[in-house]
Amino acid sequence: MTSKPTPPAADSVKPQLIRIGLEIGPLIIFFLATTYGEGLLDRFAVLKSLFASPIIFATAPFMVAMLVSLVISWVVFRRVAIMPLVTAIVVVIFGSLTLYFQNGLFIKIKPTIVNSLFGLMLLGGLVFRQSLLKYVFGEVYHLKPEGWRALTIRWGLFFFVLALLNEVAWRGAGALYATPAEADKFYAAFKIWGVVPFTLIFSMLQLPLLQKYALDPDEPVEVVPPMDPLP
Repeated sequence: MTSKPTPPAADSVKPQLIRIGLEIGPLIIFFLATTYGEGLLDRFAVLKSLFASPIIFATAPFMVAMLVSLVISWVVFRRVAIMPLVTAIVVVIFGSLTLYFQNGLFIKIKPTIVNSLFGLMLLGGLVFRQSLLKYVFGEVYHLKPEGWRALTIRWGLFFFVLALLNEVAWRGAGALYATPAEADKFYAAFKIWGVVPFTLIFSMLQLPLLQKYALDPDEPVEVVPPMDPLP
């Protein structure tokens, strides 16, 4: 007799919502700072002397928000997951380049590099018969080996799709809009209103796979040590 999947308990859903909020929060700040940055730069001369454009101005609070999200994650969960940590490191590096050279190109190509890196890590791990995704979500999902392989392939390819979409978005915006400020506003909006819903929809579409390859309740669960660098 096949047991029906048990709906997630409230105490397991809440941490997931917190994690989603910590990931989306910095993007919202980046979007708002880019959208309204032009008015702030025109109003405050000191800001205009420091930042050459709204997206460069938005990079500063975006970097701060990313670091704050890591601190909150550590305080709440007593660990920092590997993917947000890698993302934050790349944000700090490319954000610093953006501010130093006063060139928004660096912060625009950051998602391309991060997503390509994650895609290479996931698909490259399969070459060595390792599902790195299992080390990230092994405490949440209990899947058969073929399930982890299928899920890893899907997410690896999805990250490459995100990298491609990012390139199309910022390059296409520059070609379609008359001014760099308008193009940057579109790009910032794309990151929050395009990438986030797209990622959530893709995640939900994986539910049938998770159910198909879920371990039976009587099967032993292999305990996978977390890859979190900050235990």
